[in-house]
Amino acid sequence: MKWGRDIVFLFKKLIIGYRQYFHNGYVNSDGRRLLEEILRMMMYEHPEFRRRIYKVRRRPSIENILKLGELVAGPVVYEWLNEVLNEPYYYRY
Repeated sequence: MKWGRDIVFLFKKLIIGYRQYFHNGYVNSDGRRLLEEILRMMMYEHPEFRRRIYKVRRRPSIENILKLGELVAGPVVYEWLNEVLNEPYYYRY
């Protein structure tokens, strides 16, 4: 699926800025602004993902955001997060 490069760039900014935009595994107010911009763009480009976007808006945890990021950018989102954390991030199913 083709996504706009703005969406991928903003996802990368959100994930690489983990320490700035997240607190206790959830987005803070600055991260929420950036996330809402990403989700607004996604709804405009691909409205068929509105249920998944709704889930991320309701519970903006790192797990839900990474699931959505994997849909947009692929498994490279985990590599972006590992670069920031300097340790592997293990996804819980």
